[in-house]
Amino acid sequence: MIDTTNEYVRWFSDLGISDVPLVGGKNASLGEMYRELTAQGVRVPNGFAITAAAYQYVLDQANAWPRLHAALDGLDVTNVDDLARRAQLAREIIYSAPLPDELARQILDAYARLGDEYGAQLTVAVRSSATAEDLPTASFAGQHETFLNIAGEAKLLDSVRRCFASLFKDRAISYRVDNGFDHFKVFLSVGVMKMVRSDLASSGVIFSLDTETGFRDVVFITGAYGLGENVVQGTVEPDEFHVFKPTFRKGHRTVLRRTLGGKEIKMVYSKNAGRDTTRNVPTPKEDQRRFCLSDDEVLSLADATLRIEDHYSAKAGHPMPMDVEWAKDGIDGALYMVQARPETVASQKSLTTFDEYALERAGELRASGRAVGGKVASGKARVITDVAQLNQFQAGEVLIADTTMPDWGTVMKIAAAVVTNRGGRTCHAAIVARELGIPAVVGCDNATESIQTGDEVTVSCAEGDLGHVYAGSIPFKKISTDLASLQRPKTHLMVNIGNPDIAFQTSFLPSDGVGLARMEFIVAEHIKAHPMALVHPERITDQKTREAIEKLTRSFASPTDYFVRRLSEGVGTIAAAFYPRPVIVRMSDFKTNEYASLLGGHWFEPQEENPMLGFRGASRYTHPAYAEGFSLECQAMKRVREDMGLTNVKLMIPFCRRVQEAERVLQAMAAHGLHRGVDGLEIYVMCEIPNNVIQIDAFAQLFDGFSIGSNDLTQLVLGVDRDSEIVAFDFDERDAGVKEMIRLTIEGGKRNGRHVGICGQAPSDYPEMAQYLVELGIDSISLNPDTIIKTTRQLLEVEQRLGRAPREKT
Repeated sequence: MIDTTNEYVRWFSDLGISDVPLVGGKNASLGEMYRELTAQGVRVPNGFAITAAAYQYVLDQANAWPRLHAALDGLDVTNVDDLARRAQLAREIIYSAPLPDELARQILDAYARLGDEYGAQLTVAVRSSATAEDLPTASFAGQHETFLNIAGEAKLLDSVRRCFASLFKDRAISYRVDNGFDHFKVFLSVGVMKMVRSDLASSGVIFSLDTETGFRDVVFITGAYGLGENVVQGTVEPDEFHVFKPTFRKGHRTVLRRTLGGKEIKMVYSKNAGRDTTRNVPTPKEDQRRFCLSDDEVLSLADATLRIEDHYSAKAGHPMPMDVEWAKDGIDGALYMVQARPETVASQKSLTTFDEYALERAGELRASGRAVGGKVASGKARVITDVAQLNQFQAGEVLIADTTMPDWGTVMKIAAAVVTNRGGRTCHAAIVARELGIPAVVGCDNATESIQTGDEVTVSCAEGDLGHVYAGSIPFKKISTDLASLQRPKTHLMVNIGNPDIAFQTSFLPSDGVGLARMEFIVAEHIKAHPMALVHPERITDQKTREAIEKLTRSFASPTDYFVRRLSEGVGTIAAAFYPRPVIVRMSDFKTNEYASLLGGHWFEPQEENPMLGFRGASRYTHPAYAEGFSLECQAMKRVREDMGLTNVKLMIPFCRRVQEAERVLQAMAAHGLHRGVDGLEIYVMCEIPNNVIQIDAFAQLFDGFSIGSNDLTQLVLGVDRDSEIVAFDFDERDAGVKEMIRLTIEGGKRNGRHVGICGQAPSDYPEMAQYLVELGIDSISLNPDTIIKTTRQLLEVEQRLGRAPREKT
């Protein structure tokens, strides 16, 4: 006989993470946070858990176990129709089981007590929490039901029964089978907690690492207006924010990077035929155009997430990246943590094996969106516009849909790749794709229109943050490197990079930092507008251009604030990825024709016959035609080093023709707050003009290091315009005159105690150049990321021939 004196309700304040068998992973974690972290400022709604023993009690009293066995024994989850029929029967068995009087009384007593705490207007969230849920190796994310904004005793008790029944949702059954859990050894607890009215504000998901790469030094926050279901299900493209942990912990409370999402709709509460329900409504345009969180709110969420991660890591005895759900209450304005569980995908990636995927040829682009993962896959497309079409899906096909739902798990696990019109990098499609290890491209807008069922397509997530879907089956290669066994040469190898979107992934390469961070890429791809057009928009006479600039900058305080923030966030992301390794950022080196192609650039750039030798590099920085633009560059770099705390950034001046020009540039930088030597700031100069070599002793008195720009140096030594197809055959870095210039540079640098590196492909393209540079004792060689591992092996061979031992591993 059941002991009806048993306590079937436990308050969060009485629960901890060790109580998973009693109240499931979700409720145990809520209790842990409420009990241990609220004193540290982590705000968690109060509530109580209906224990797993209550679930067993209900089924025991209804004699439901034999009927459940009859419904589920021998089930083959690959038979989708049979799974649906049996799962429906199992849910009916559980939902029809009445709640015993003693259990109902305990639930309602606790509900009344919660009402005493929060007031008569209290509504609650009723959430399922399975005893095999939110584990480090299996999240069970989205498998069971949640009911929001519940008010009244009858609705509460009905929601509890529906939660119990959701243990046998089709998706939950399939997930348990896939992960080796016994249906009859997994029980369900129900959490009842104060409802956070995010329908009146915003909500989202946080990971204490980067979800695509496993990079652990950032907090990755996503959010949108309204209830969090839209973010989780991928119905909207959310705002994204990154906060860099190491400098944040040192007191530099600054958002590293922000990306504005579309947020076209938001989920709110409504009534339908007298029943409380939810619905999506259009987000006002002015809200779409601004971030759903202020920077202070982002930093508050990051602080809470770090406290959660630190606490759970200490409990586990090892680092424990976390997956956290947050909600902002539109009534009291407070930010609440409403769920926390171990992150189960990116944190499991091997950090000693580096996999690279690369397409072997170009293809016709059909769709593009946010890349999930870094893999490539090909297959026939299957466009799903209605859930009834799921049974047509064949193994190895590419799933194309507007969005995906948790019920689609059985189909997604046999898909080669997933492509959706909507969603961000924390939506359901992205989470499941990561867990399954398949590439996904989300937020494409028009994938279901541009791709037809039966089309052969290639889904590529190997080209940075942007994922692409190409027509046809494009060959690709995968290269795996065991980084743990790869030795490091004495000569430092660094990477050239300009794209912040690939910075976290690139940081795992065996490099000594960034030898060339190209500012021009960030300006061209992430800012898009000419800096002087942002300083003086009034000089632009074309209305369309002015409107385009207004559209780019309207979510910022001013057009110049837009430039400073976007540039600092791009450079900051690269610097954070490699921190504390050095990152050498080259100030802008656009030529006039390249500047003119930027939005608004036509109004500020002269026409030149030979831009390669014209108004570029250092000559622009103090010239009245660009000095205000250079000021913005300096403000951005000052923000990176001071506000973000990324003091590993060194700055480099390109195409500096004369010593006097160098002096003027350094004076201008100091006037803008970038004083060489202050707070460890080092300033390098590109050595790419013969005069830099001839007067290297004089330049060495002004700069901390030199980076040989072999492309420009070669063309100026040989008198070859590298943009001219007619004489391009004479362009050769291996020419004796070029090599002599390189030798003089390295010797001059050493003579003056200055660092000398080279940023160009010659050492990778020509093994004899690598040997020549190593023989001369160059300090560093900086290359494009795709050649780092190959060049590492080349340098190890060269150094072995020269009798130099590999670097000691650290």
